[in-house]
Order: sequence, then C-alpha cells, then structure tokens
Amino acid sequence: MPSLRAFIDTHYRHFNAAALREAAIGYCRLLEQGGSMFMTLAGAMSTAELGVSLAKMIRQGKVAGISCTGANLEEDLFNAVAHDRYMRLPNYRDLTPEQERELGRKGMNRVTDTCIPEDEAMRVIERLILPLWQEEDEANQACFPHEYVFKAVLQPEFRKLMRIPPEHSWVLAAAEANLPLVVPGWEDSTLSNFYSSHRMRGKIRRQIMRHGVEYQEQLARWYSTNARQRPIGFFQIGGGIAGDFPICIVPLLNKDLREGVPVWRYFCQITDAQESYGGYSGALPTEKITWGKLEPETPKYVIHSDATIVAPLIFAYVLDE
Repeated sequence: MPSLRAFIDTHYRHFNAAALREAAIGYCRLLEQGGSMFMTLAGAMSTAELGVSLAKMIRQGKVAGISCTGANLEEDLFNAVAHDRYMRLPNYRDLTPEQERELGRKGMNRVTDTCIPEDEAMRVIERLILPLWQEEDEANQACFPHEYVFKAVLQPEFRKLMRIPPEHSWVLAAAEANLPLVVPGWEDSTLSNFYSSHRMRGKIRRQIMRHGVEYQEQLARWYSTNARQRPIGFFQIGGGIAGDFPICIVPLLNKDLREGVPVWRYFCQITDAQESYGGYSGALPTEKITWGKLEPETPKYVIHSDATIVAPLIFAYVLDE
C-alpha cells in the first residue's frame, strides 16, 4: 500500500490541494536544512483531537515550540480524562435554543458538534491543578499557566485519570519534552475562570500566575538565541492571538531592540477566513512583509480549508507515514 505522502504527491495537484502539498514539502525542506518549526494553535484544535497527530510530531522532534490559546491548552486535558463521556451531535445545526439550554443544564458545554461534560472533564482538572496553585501560593512563587499544566500531567495521578492512549495527548508529549510554550491571553479560558474564582474566595492569596508580557520576553529570548543557530519557520493553525502574539517577536527584536535577528524563514497558515478590511486571520502573508515579520523571498503558503482535515494530512506527510 502506498504511503499517504505518495498519495498526496500523486493526487494533490491543484488549488487548495496543491497548497497543502507544497506547504508540506516546504515543511520537510526546512527540517532537512537543519531548521525547526514553531507552531500556533487557535480555534478548538484540542477538542477536535489534533493531539492524535500533533503528539507524534512533538515526540519526533518536528515541532520546536508552540503558541496556543488557553482553551487549546486545557481542552487537551479535558479530552484526556473524559473522552468516553463526551457527546457528539452530528445534527447540531438543527438544535433549537431550548435544546441548547437543556444541554447547558446537563453540564454539556457545546463546541460545534462536540459537548464537553463539565463535571467529568473541567472539574476533574480543576481538582488536579488547584493543589499546585495553592502550593505555589504557600511558597510565594509564581509560574506560567502552561508550567502548572505540565506539572499536573506529569503526575502519576493524571495517568490514572486518562481515558485516551497517552500517545494521543499533545500536552503530555510537550510536557515530557519540556517544549517551549507560550499561552497568550490565558485569561480567556475555563482554567482562568477557576483560578480567578479561587482568588476571589481567598483560597489563593497571592498572584501566582505569570503571563502576558513575561511570555513575550521569554519567547523573544528563545527566538533571539535559536534563530541565530538555525532557520525557524512559522506554522499557523487558525488566526487570532495565538498566531499574532508570537509572530510579532521578530519586529520586537529588530525594530525595538535592534538586534538584527533573521526573520521567520517559512510561513504557512491554515484558515477558513477570507481577506477582509482590517482582519488578521484572513490577511495575506505578504502583508506581514511590511511589518518586518517576513521577507519577500520567505516561502509562504495559505491553505483555505478546515484545519481538522488539513493539519493531520500535513503532519502525516512530514512524518512520511
């Protein structure tokens, strides 16, 4: 049986299919030249179980760092501990407002066609991570959001709670590899809601969460060091803050700190957004040249499609499965 790579090389010749193939070839070429790839995750990729393919990419060294939303960070854990209690709704477009309210009353939080069970998923992770927050509170220390999550998933207790194969969790793979991670806008997440509620109740007395500008400074130092050693590419799934936050590191270093680092050496975005007036998610890659994020000669790819379809295909191509 031919590999998926051979299938794509044979059949994906035009339009979005050709863009997918060319982006995958460019990804491979970057790695073959000794480069590395930084990846960004927007949307609900973890609830879509992107971890099944992304975890393998991380474990095989095909991803050098990740920027993700707080939702993608936590939803990989929610899926890990409650996968068998999730509810899929193929007819979600037909739901009435009353049916939506009934789902909410049952604690089934809907993400498109998938419902996350609040008690079996979110509250389980809350109970797992709260002691780690309180431990740092007692020690008068502070960590980044992903560092608490890494500590949580590396505990034996998390393994006991898992309802998926460990190799399907991208966060577990990232924690085991101690992969560089940034989580811009972590406040837009369920775990941040939990954290704020415990602070307001007095269960956590100090500010023990690092985020925002501190993430920016950490990523800038990482990029400044690594971009001088090898070319670094930028693989963007979706848009929003998960993508815009890290790509701005290059103009920060070159325009504000005047360090003279190389720009991103590859750019690919998977998006369903169209170019619009002032929109970021659908903006063409060439617009980034004016901001000093890319150069005219940087390989640039845009695939207008559903990332849950496209990303696993590109990952399989890179892994030569």
